Amino acid sequence: MRLAILLDSVSGPVPALLAAWVSALALTSALSPVLAVLILIGFVGAFVAGLVGIGGAIILIPMLIYGPHLVGHQGLDIHTASGVTMVQVAVAGATGMLAHRRLGNLDLALTVTLGSSMAVGSLVGGLTSGLLPPAYLSAIFASLAAVAAALMLAGQRTAIAETTEGPVPFNAAVVAAIGLVVGLLVGMVGAGGGILLVPIMIFLLHVPVRIAVGSTLAIVAASGITGSLGKAVTGQIDWLSALALVVGALPGAHLGARMSRLVPAGLLARLLGLLVAGVAVKMWWDLLRG
Repeated sequence: MRLAILLDSVSGPVPALLAAWVSALALTSALSPVLAVLILIGFVGAFVAGLVGIGGAIILIPMLIYGPHLVGHQGLDIHTASGVTMVQVAVAGATGMLAHRRLGNLDLALTVTLGSSMAVGSLVGGLTSGLLPPAYLSAIFASLAAVAAALMLAGQRTAIAETTEGPVPFNAAVVAAIGLVVGLLVGMVGAGGGILLVPIMIFLLHVPVRIAVGSTLAIVAASGITGSLGKAVTGQIDWLSALALVVGALPGAHLGARMSRLVPAGLLARLLGLLVAGVAVKMWWDLLRG
């Protein structure tokens, strides 16, 4: 079965498009190494988004801050990184969601309830983030990463369901409140919210992991759009850098979503937990060193 899925993933028009994308990346690197690095970062972030159901900001922001140093250029500051990441999060979330929807990994009622409240919170967070000093935004981001990692890794003691038959039961008032708070926080730092939504869905709301991944990507897309609007209105988005991330995100999110079918549910949760924990440690280390 998995061999058939793997063959399906590497056949058809996708590999041809990916080859064309790699060729374009090579040409771009000859003209602008910085843009090439940003495109590659967008691809990696979106691949992780499609694979484990996050918007990718949790790894994109650190990569945007530190990645350009690999080609001898200064990394982006936290305000710029969070602005361009929000745009990429919207694109990666939408692309990954469409792929997961075709696989049946989407609960419409849960997505609408959680996504609508989170979109409102994300808009407010995006509008107010420009008022905060960079160190505050970095501290909020690192704290979100630490909380998410704790939820994912501590939750490994709980049985994780792969999927379910029929709609997922949930309390609408509780879910809406969660969406509002999470949206406000992630809107400030330029994340889409998957960093918190996936562990919250799996371990607090008891949503099967594959439904959580697909539904989260739809919600991330909605909050990414409203968060981008808030940051655009306040002039926090470098559109050329954002476009470079989007170019990388389009194939990355699709490939990650297809490859997620090869990875067991428990392993997906562990991978996300360890990834987020590593980022949290790195961010807090840099903050404490000043």
